Amino acid sequence: MRQIFLDTETTGLYPDQGHRIIEIAAVEIFNRRPTQRHFHVYVNPEREIDPGAQEVHGISFEFLQDKPLFAQVADPLIEFIQGAELIIHNAPFDIGFLNMEFTRCERPMLDQYVAGVVDTLKMAKASRPGQRNNLDALCRHFGIDNSKRTLHGALLDAELLAEVYIAMTRGQESLLMELAQTPQVQVSNTQALATLPLKLQVANAEELDLHQQYLTGLMKSGGVVW
Repeated sequence: MRQIFLDTETTGLYPDQGHRIIEIAAVEIFNRRPTQRHFHVYVNPEREIDPGAQEVHGISFEFLQDKPLFAQVADPLIEFIQGAELIIHNAPFDIGFLNMEFTRCERPMLDQYVAGVVDTLKMAKASRPGQRNNLDALCRHFGIDNSKRTLHGALLDAELLAEVYIAMTRGQESLLMELAQTPQVQVSNTQALATLPLKLQVANAEELDLHQQYLTGLMKSGGVVW
């Protein structure tokens, strides 16, 4: 299965208030193994960045002045995520911003390109109710090194999320492997039975005649259902 771990950074919290995407990262995994393929761009938002948001990711408006607009990176992004399952932490946030940006450049909504979306925050809340389930907390819980994460960055966060997701679903993988191995055991047992010495007992003429008389009696009784 092809999965894409996606993260964005933005100028603020609310796309309906005019905030924009400034960084997008997507990391590819195939059959639970990294492929070393990723998509990563900075985007000129054409507006100032809220001070609170800049404290989180450290990206300045000045740094983004020479970066492409979202409309210029939309098609390469679509090509990279096409047909994959997206894995996102707090998916409604990123999806809301991506759909806003796709609408602005007259592209269909995100769900038209991907096979589905998995929200790892929702998964974490279900398995760890009442606990902190942000990315840093999950890295600590699963023993994943996040020492380089001094600020939020889309590419590093997408890479860490991939590690967290693999750790979160490791038990499911073991169960699937066990189920996949069960038919092989059954086949092996069947093959073993086939090697046993079996005695073939053939009915003689008298036994065949008695059997035929029995069947004739059943037919006359009217109780036959075949």
